[in-house]
Amino acid sequence: MFLTSNLFKFIGVYALVLFSQLLNATTIHVAKGSASNTIQKAIDIANASDTILVSSGIYFEKNIIIDKPLTIIGQNRPVLDGEKKYEIISIKANHVQIMGFKLQHSGYGTLDDVAAIKVYESEYVTISDNIIDDTFFGIYLQSGKNCIIKNNQIISYGEEEQQIGNGIHCWKCENLQIIGNRITGHRDGIYFEFVTHSVIWRNISKKNIRYGLHFMFSNDDAYISNVFSENGAGVSVMFTHRVKMFNNVFSNNWGDAAYGLLLKEISDSYINGNKFLENTSGIYMEGVNNTPVQKNTFLRNGWAIKIQASCMNVSLNFNNFFGNTFDIGTNGFLVLNSFNYNYWDKYEGYDINRNKIGDIAYRPISMFSMIIEQNPQAMILFRSIMVSLLDKTEKIIPSLTPENLKDDFPLMRAIDL
Repeated sequence: MFLTSNLFKFIGVYALVLFSQLLNATTIHVAKGSASNTIQKAIDIANASDTILVSSGIYFEKNIIIDKPLTIIGQNRPVLDGEKKYEIISIKANHVQIMGFKLQHSGYGTLDDVAAIKVYESEYVTISDNIIDDTFFGIYLQSGKNCIIKNNQIISYGEEEQQIGNGIHCWKCENLQIIGNRITGHRDGIYFEFVTHSVIWRNISKKNIRYGLHFMFSNDDAYISNVFSENGAGVSVMFTHRVKMFNNVFSNNWGDAAYGLLLKEISDSYINGNKFLENTSGIYMEGVNNTPVQKNTFLRNGWAIKIQASCMNVSLNFNNFFGNTFDIGTNGFLVLNSFNYNYWDKYEGYDINRNKIGDIAYRPISMFSMIIEQNPQAMILFRSIMVSLLDKTEKIIPSLTPENLKDDFPLMRAIDL
């Protein structure tokens, strides 16, 4: 009772202080020729919780440092130009909002990780509705909490990954919302390292040099309804637990080391409702455990799924496989995963009892895919009649493919997803 009473008192005092700050907040206008003709000057004279309105024009300020809670709004898209020398905005305070700007031509530096907007150990920062053009890193969060990055357009023109940073880079953060951004031309579109309890939702990340999305050591996150297309190596999620991957599109990621989705050392996660369209490999799994893969569509990939022998308790159920060169690939004979109730367009079985489930099992892995796993140069024989005959024989009398890698309940019709 005593704790509850004190908690309500604290909330009341906090609300009163916050209301008092909002009541006393003022608006400062920044415009060429006015008393406040630079953004930094306006920040320096502002009080906590003030709003700064910046008129249109081009502002060349070496580095704008925000060190107090402020809302800074661009009117008619003012341009902040870093002259290829400076970090444009550095946020070093809680409760900051930045919106409505075009930020361009930041400095470049691999030692300092220069960004258009960089957040330093701050909470409740919102960065929204900005255009970020030709910068090293776009938006960089370092030890940020409860931050929102929303509806920004982040464009760069990198040609080699060593010469460009990431579009949205998050390091050692928690409770982030990355929503509705469009990112292109960076090393990685979105990068998470040591980021927890965060969501990536409705972003479009395409034509980045390496990954559209790159996860490292980031647990209890979700990425939902994003599009990752035409990136150098697709999407990579590594050394991560309890990640939810729902309703995303992974498309047109082609190359020797390209995947729609690369999973390495993942456990207790969910892959549900995604579309894997025209990738070298739709999903590549290595060291994946306790992860259901359900209600996904695999269309015209080289390999729909490569699942290595190091994976355990992966269940592939209720997925659609259309027009893939190979449905499943693996590197061993040990199978500790299940494949049931999927639709396979290559299935040639029958359904005598008309229960919409095939009466004989489907073996989605071909002998030729096993040969290619060991001898990639054998791919030159792919269209030969000898390969077709070998695969037909293997389906009848399995000898070189894992005997228990099969779908005992193949569906006769595609699932409406």
